Amino acid sequence: MKKTALLLCLLASAAFTVKAQDTTKTAAADPPLTITGSVDAYYKYDFAKHSNIPTSFATDHNSMSIGMVDLGLKKKVGKAAFVGELSFGPRGQGQSLPNAGDNGDSFHIQNLYMSYDVTDKFVLTGGYMATFIGYEVISPTGNFNYSTSYMFTNGPFQNAGFKATYSFSDKVSLMAGIFNDQWNAYKANTGLNNFGAQLMIAPVKGWTAYLNVITGGTAGTEFDLTTAYQITDAFKLGLNAADYKATNGVKGGFTGVALYPQIAVSKSVTFGLRGEYFKTKTGDFSLAGPAPGDHVTAITLTSNIKAGPLTLIPEIRLDNNSAEAFTKSMGDPTKHAQQFLIAAVYAF
Repeated sequence: MKKTALLLCLLASAAFTVKAQDTTKTAAADPPLTITGSVDAYYKYDFAKHSNIPTSFATDHNSMSIGMVDLGLKKKVGKAAFVGELSFGPRGQGQSLPNAGDNGDSFHIQNLYMSYDVTDKFVLTGGYMATFIGYEVISPTGNFNYSTSYMFTNGPFQNAGFKATYSFSDKVSLMAGIFNDQWNAYKANTGLNNFGAQLMIAPVKGWTAYLNVITGGTAGTEFDLTTAYQITDAFKLGLNAADYKATNGVKGGFTGVALYPQIAVSKSVTFGLRGEYFKTKTGDFSLAGPAPGDHVTAITLTSNIKAGPLTLIPEIRLDNNSAEAFTKSMGDPTKHAQQFLIAAVYAF
């Protein structure tokens, strides 16, 4: 009897050990789900005592206001991966996006796509993705400035479609894809009739450049150059240049360029300047900014003060329009607009 009991104990122990080993192998082969995100809030004061500068987000005057809660999920098992990102709040919700329409939602899907590594160099991706156009993004954690540029506001925020990316080396890659006919839309009206492409080059260490194009019969055509060079450990220089032309029988568009010099004075404090020139083309296409044929010069001085995952962002912005497109506190037209804001962004 004792021998039988001992034998049963040994068998149970062996079975438990094998099961534990299988569980360990499964856990090792199946990486955990990664959760990332951010929250942000801001105070802005416009010296005209009302909202005056027509770029995206941070529009409230003399108010302690919220940005958004951003939650991202991602996981990769073997060659297959997914990314899902959802935002709640004024900065991220759908009605804040140009051309998206007022859908009344308090949330917005920022990313929802899947990808598959055909090889180590060739990747296929499909779904709803943050656009590859431009220097700035929706999430404040991806930008140095808290306010946004005119080029960002008038370009695409997101594109739904299917793309393929091939990396020739760590210095050169090429992406090409087909996308929905409208920007910032979960579904197409007339189909996948937008074509987009991106050439990435990294000539030297610390310098990366992206040559982008997106074109279609409904949304129009935009050419874009985005580049950043970490010249020294303390000094970084970025540049964004874009040209957009409307289509589908509508005349108009814009041309713009922005410089982004940044200098770190310590491990926790960095100063940066965004200098943007933005000119609208003559025509009847509606843009957020200058009237057709006019231009605006915007200078934004920003600092990032980091304390662990928290970043404080004080900012002064001065916009100068070629026409009297802004208004003073009493409503009189003027060419100039000035604002100050301070934002807090917590990333996790």
